[in-house]
Amino acid sequence: MILSKKQKKACPYSSVGGQALIEGIMMRGPKGTAMSVRLPSGEIETEYKETKPWRDKCRLFRLPLVRGIVGFAESLVTGYGYLMESAEKSTQGLTDETEELSKFDRWLNDHFGEKMMHAIGIIAAVLGFGLAFFLFMWLPTFLVDVATRGALLKFHALLEGIIRVIIFVLYMVLVSRMKDIHRVFMYHGAEHKSIFCYEHGLPLTVDNVRQQKRFHPRCGTSFMFVMIILSILLSSALVLIFPGLAEINRVLWICVKLLILPVVMGIGYEFIRYAGKHDNLFVKLLAAPGLWMQRITTKEPTDDIIEVGIASLTAVLDADNPAKADAGASSAALPQEPESAQEDSSVGEGGQTP
Repeated sequence: MILSKKQKKACPYSSVGGQALIEGIMMRGPKGTAMSVRLPSGEIETEYKETKPWRDKCRLFRLPLVRGIVGFAESLVTGYGYLMESAEKSTQGLTDETEELSKFDRWLNDHFGEKMMHAIGIIAAVLGFGLAFFLFMWLPTFLVDVATRGALLKFHALLEGIIRVIIFVLYMVLVSRMKDIHRVFMYHGAEHKSIFCYEHGLPLTVDNVRQQKRFHPRCGTSFMFVMIILSILLSSALVLIFPGLAEINRVLWICVKLLILPVVMGIGYEFIRYAGKHDNLFVKLLAAPGLWMQRITTKEPTDDIIEVGIASLTAVLDADNPAKADAGASSAALPQEPESAQEDSSVGEGGQTP
């Protein structure tokens, strides 16, 4: 779509980021967060919460590189909380006919209720981190050791990185075939399209949102891919600078990779943030793999899913700009927040969903 100069200037870099949920979308602005969920009844429930970003709690958290680590940690914590809440809301009001419980399940629910859900959530999070460590830390190292049998030590980090990329892509392809995840990816697409519509200065209507691209340069998927590429470059550079690292025990090598992970997060964040503001050849080349991956992690949404994205984004915009908010859809993009307000809220847009 060709935009006029006025539209391009309307909101080239918004201060809004988001995340796809279970039957819903979370949008986050400088002042708060809105979550819209499609209930089993068909209605859209939208809840807005004023939140104080972690970066505002300490000046140190706003420093370059540091803000990337803090932002990533905050995204994991808050994103997981909203994901669990959306899962609960999306099954709210189901009758016994649609959600049959055994006597034992009902006993557990009556006696433990919310505590049990929190325990299950914690266990699921621990298992998730364990699986990520196995797939992206231990397994690549093990496979390269078996394949090279101690040879090609200088290229060990590079070979590990290539295997890590292959595992990442295969993992995304496989999970995208799951029915429930496929639907989450549709919400992911709606989130991107809604934000693009706002950034282009267009009214937030279903027709306008539907016409937007679903591939966004500030997506969490792009961030993850950039992190993998950076980890390859950084670990390979360390082996070249300190040749002794190539010969250390593999358990220690994995510890080294864990230690450089915060640095990778910090640099990756700064690149994604830069990519969201610029559209030059350098950005296009480095962002291309992440944008390509979004062909897997985002799907074209239906109109009912787009409506959820619009509801969530409108709630954030109305709360952040009460004087200019429109009760319905926005007739034009709202004025940009100052740079200080934009700093971290947009990164991870769309993307904390795998």
